[in-house]
Amino acid sequence: MATFAYGRVSTKDQTTENQRRDIEKAGFKVDYWYADEGVSGKTHASQRPQFKALLGQIRDAETLVVSKLDRLGRDAQDVGVTIKTLAARKIQVIVLQLGTLDLASPAGKLMLNMLTAVAEMERDLLVERTQSGLARAKAEGKTLGRPTKTNDVQRTEIIDMRKNGASVSALSRTYGVSRASIMRVTGDL
Repeated sequence: MATFAYGRVSTKDQTTENQRRDIEKAGFKVDYWYADEGVSGKTHASQRPQFKALLGQIRDAETLVVSKLDRLGRDAQDVGVTIKTLAARKIQVIVLQLGTLDLASPAGKLMLNMLTAVAEMERDLLVERTQSGLARAKAEGKTLGRPTKTNDVQRTEIIDMRKNGASVSALSRTYGVSRASIMRVTGDL
């Protein structure tokens, strides 16, 4: 029987290499390694390309190893469905963070529900703190979002030139910005 391992990171700047090392350091000989990079934990497991490929290759009664429970997902319902789907196929799911706990057993299900609920709460608190910080910054008058590519003088010039018949394409080339940027400035008069 083969041993599959799965890693996931949320951004392209991160790597799954530490997760792979942790799994190998725990003594698992990984036959097949799958990793989704740049995929949020909020994306359902069935919608992640590499996890989907893993499910297509893993056979009944084989083993899946992940370093932490949140690599499977941060939504309690999604993680629960994923574990149940794997358990129905007699696929043993090992989460290094949990030791040798059988996630299909009653005690394993209880632990799974508690940990996924905590992970989901942490995610919700992170979103709440982010929203609070954005609201505070906005209240302090800070400009949020991507900086504009044109300054006030350029925007005035663009509007005047557009009123005098300059085309959106010509203005786009002149100012080195996209047509959409010109149309945002002019409201396409």
